[in-house]
Amino acid sequence: MKDLTRYRNIGIFAHVDAGKTTTTERILKLTGKIHKIGEVHEGAATTDFMEQEQERGITIQSAATTCFWKDHQLNIIDTPGHVDFTIEVYRSLKVLDGGIGVFCASGGVEPQSETNWRYANDSKVARIIYVNKLDRTGADFFRVVKQVEDILAAKPLVMVLPIGVEDQLKGVVDLLTRKAWIWDNSGDPMNYTIEEVPADMVDDVEAYREQLIELAVEQDDDLMEKYLEGEELSIEDIKRCVRKGTRDLAFFPTYCGSSFKNKGVQLVLDAVVDYLPDPTEVKPQPEVDLEGHETGNFAIVDPTRPLRALAFKIMDDRFGALTFTRLYSGTLSKGDTVLNTYTGKSERVSRLVEMHANSREEIDSAQAGDIVAIVGMKNVQTGHTLCDPKNPATLEPMVFPDPVISISVKPKTKGGDEKMGMALSKMVQEDPSFHVMTDEESGETIIKGMGELHLDIKVDILRRTHGVDVEVGKPQVAYRESVTKRIEDSYTHKKQSGGSGQFGRIDYVVEPGEPGSGFQFESKVTGGTVPREFWPAVEKGFKSSIVKGVLAGFPCVDLKFTLTDGSFHPVDSSAIAFEIAAQAGYRQSIPKAGPQILEPIMNVDVFTPDDYMGDVIGDLNRRRGMIKSQETGPMGARIKADVPLSEMFGYIGDLRTMTSGRGQFSMEFGHYAPCPANVAEEVIKEAKERQEAK
Repeated sequence: MKDLTRYRNIGIFAHVDAGKTTTTERILKLTGKIHKIGEVHEGAATTDFMEQEQERGITIQSAATTCFWKDHQLNIIDTPGHVDFTIEVYRSLKVLDGGIGVFCASGGVEPQSETNWRYANDSKVARIIYVNKLDRTGADFFRVVKQVEDILAAKPLVMVLPIGVEDQLKGVVDLLTRKAWIWDNSGDPMNYTIEEVPADMVDDVEAYREQLIELAVEQDDDLMEKYLEGEELSIEDIKRCVRKGTRDLAFFPTYCGSSFKNKGVQLVLDAVVDYLPDPTEVKPQPEVDLEGHETGNFAIVDPTRPLRALAFKIMDDRFGALTFTRLYSGTLSKGDTVLNTYTGKSERVSRLVEMHANSREEIDSAQAGDIVAIVGMKNVQTGHTLCDPKNPATLEPMVFPDPVISISVKPKTKGGDEKMGMALSKMVQEDPSFHVMTDEESGETIIKGMGELHLDIKVDILRRTHGVDVEVGKPQVAYRESVTKRIEDSYTHKKQSGGSGQFGRIDYVVEPGEPGSGFQFESKVTGGTVPREFWPAVEKGFKSSIVKGVLAGFPCVDLKFTLTDGSFHPVDSSAIAFEIAAQAGYRQSIPKAGPQILEPIMNVDVFTPDDYMGDVIGDLNRRRGMIKSQETGPMGARIKADVPLSEMFGYIGDLRTMTSGRGQFSMEFGHYAPCPANVAEEVIKEAKERQEAK
């Protein structure tokens, strides 16, 4: 059995362009995983292996890799920073025990850092902070430390001080040992010397060291007493307190350096080993029943217990489907059969691999605490639990935000539909925040995602990876129609052309139904004026007609039809005659019943820093939004509003501009509501133009 205390499952997360991937490259170099460092700006980073990542210089999907440092196994996940790929950060944090939050020394705490920090708080993940890019112009370690306190409402525990700044950065002073780590300019991270603290820094080092110890000993009453009595504490005692405080999220050990210049990364690796929790020290995962209610049982990190594992990412590559899995308890070996509690089906594990970015090493078994990839699973999706078939249980599933933007796609070549369909179904499996649907009204394929960049990348993947060239359309709003007045009317359908004819007369009422009631039909006929066997035909006639409204051809909703009277002919009346009478009656009566256009109203939830709250509310009002609530918290304000979908296209871009990139929003369908007259006129005009164009 492996020693779980020597495991660290960690993620690296930050705002876009703060240097996460570069930091991962340095860690891989220092731990001997790679021998030549690849640079992001050259498109050669190990963990950025998608073409789109190399071209754009950003990370799109989280990459997993395993390495060793000081007899400890580190399973590292490098996550994207861009807001449209937040889903990757969220699902990675769900399965990690600790994290490294990377901040840019000149950019400071940026918007996506806030979002990721919120996610990490929600997942209760212990973190260390690494302030990167200290060699940059405008870099200021102490300003970033202050921002962490003010913007993230977090408590940074400064562990090192920089020696020099910007192009004068030489190294860092380790406050605990009072030693200076100085790197030369050869670019080799191993070329460093450990020296005494520079004379001009001695006072600062002592002041910050005192702050460090005062904060750390709050974790241990006995040590605090010794410290207050003036005793010198051992470094081991202080480290023990720092480890406890880090694990309990009381504070966050804070380091600095320049990954690009290879300065300061070793101390971050030491901190991962010294302060971040091992799998046994993290609160165990709760087990839930099929309805999602907690059962009171937990997946204890123990190789001898029944298997409990969570599939947190599906990736398709040239060798087949990979299911990235975190084992919480038990062991998993090649040839084992596991139960997927979501589908109720069992699958055999044919191959297990340990990932190193996009290369892999075959392994025979894995145990609680491991992060591995299973090759060739057929029916597993993100968030599914894999467990021992003899002892089933479900882990708390992942909850993903709904997509906020949609566009239509169609293949440019004839016969490309099937190929596109297969490609899209693979992409949906890989990314739970990416949805595909067919618009029943237009027959178009609609793809939905978390933002414009997200869908842009998806279209790019369709073209390059799957070889499907597509045309991208503008998103259409699904309007509806209804009526506002009660109308009593009658219609007679009579057709005579030699032999038996067609006859059916109906008296009926059309009226608005309750919102959300859809289509309702009732018969109040007495005395057999319309025989009972013809009632379903009348209902069918009305029901088949409401798919097309009279104003702009949108489906009609929330209508009630009541059959009150009528007459029939013993020879000429038939079900078809009454069905035709109802269809013609619909066309005759709806224009008299005050028809109106309804538009979809979205429940919009906006997060913005307090400074921009007035601008955001003003903008939502301009979009015909109704503000429902606003709450302020330590990291900003949340505004909830009802806004028409037609006013929300392009909103993410406007929101980011308005809030200097720091705003975020999510939205979901709420209800249908009547359109204002000027909007309805425009909708009807556009619909008529579309019909004429067809």
